[in-house]
Amino acid sequence: MDRKKLGEESIALHANGGKLEIRSKAPVNSKYDLSIAYTPGVADVSMLVAKDPSKAFTHTIKKNMIAVVSDGSAVLGLGNIGPLGALPVMEGKAVLLKEFGNVDAFPLCVTTQDADEIITLCKQISPVFGGINLEDISAPRCFTIEAALQDLGIPVFHDDQHGTAVVVFAGIINALKVVGKKFSDITIVISGAGAAGIAVCKLLLQGDPDSGIAPVKDVLLVDSKGIIHTGRTDLNFAKKEIAQRTNKKRLTGTVADALKGADVFIGVSAPGIVTKEMIASMAKNAIVFAMANPVPEILPDLALEAGATVVGTGRSDFPNQINNVLAFPGIFRGALDAKATRINHAMKVAAALALASCVPSPTADKVIPEPFEPGIGAKVAAAVAAKAIETGDVRKQ
Repeated sequence: MDRKKLGEESIALHANGGKLEIRSKAPVNSKYDLSIAYTPGVADVSMLVAKDPSKAFTHTIKKNMIAVVSDGSAVLGLGNIGPLGALPVMEGKAVLLKEFGNVDAFPLCVTTQDADEIITLCKQISPVFGGINLEDISAPRCFTIEAALQDLGIPVFHDDQHGTAVVVFAGIINALKVVGKKFSDITIVISGAGAAGIAVCKLLLQGDPDSGIAPVKDVLLVDSKGIIHTGRTDLNFAKKEIAQRTNKKRLTGTVADALKGADVFIGVSAPGIVTKEMIASMAKNAIVFAMANPVPEILPDLALEAGATVVGTGRSDFPNQINNVLAFPGIFRGALDAKATRINHAMKVAAALALASCVPSPTADKVIPEPFEPGIGAKVAAAVAAKAIETGDVRKQ
């Protein structure tokens, strides 16, 4: 794909006021229609909801409306470009939620990057929405914000963390089938210790014994200053916590040091930081998910030449695209359908297992389905809804 041409066409597409509009579900073609859709009839609806708040989930847009909240601090690979710069991306997330999950969504890009203020804002807008998708908020504030909103009574989900983790988990499940290895026997190196890297790490460390997926043997998490270990004094609270659970041998050094003998590389960091020599130093039948966008940590042809068996990226022009759109629309669809109050670990695992099952016979060139394959969102939604009900994280009314 011609990157310059894509950019020009995207600017042209957006030039008519962006990608979203609001349409009425209620006809307003007569005075009678107006009296039902608005006053005086709507007063009875207002009193119904005021007396029984659960009716908001059936008689207002709360039933199927998600807020896509961003402060613009970590937008794509563009960095801290602020709320206006984030707005086209948040519009895009709303489009994807609708197209792949039939979930209505509205972008809310805010002019603060203070965690407490964002938490307060989300609480204040929660009456309108059935869920909140936190988006492109930098670490470690994103962890604080999401954790503080888990008792809001509606699902609050940071897609950069968990959407990425779910799709990576699904891809690893199938990639391990291709290379004939088990979770309990592998060491994984993750380059990038921000929102995505830490969430992927936590999901792999926890596994899911109920599904027969053991925690991985070990994870080495690497940030821009090297391998994370408990002896480092420059770690934020999120990295300190993860240091206690990773790097059992207390290795130090760079990503090159971490990759020696490793079974899996997961990149959510920066372009071109991994060489053929680094991949060649990995264990036999290595798995490489190099997901920096638009330029991955190592290009697929180089990784394959160096001996990797399964290679994925974040790009649509290479096999095995690790794409969040495979996860978050179905996850929110399932959460809304089940009347979930949160999206718990079991629901994320259910989503990953459903995604993995969409490729019943994985190969090196296909360990994850493609976004436009039919039925993916519905399958993820059904699995998430069932697990929400099973675990009891649902509204009682």
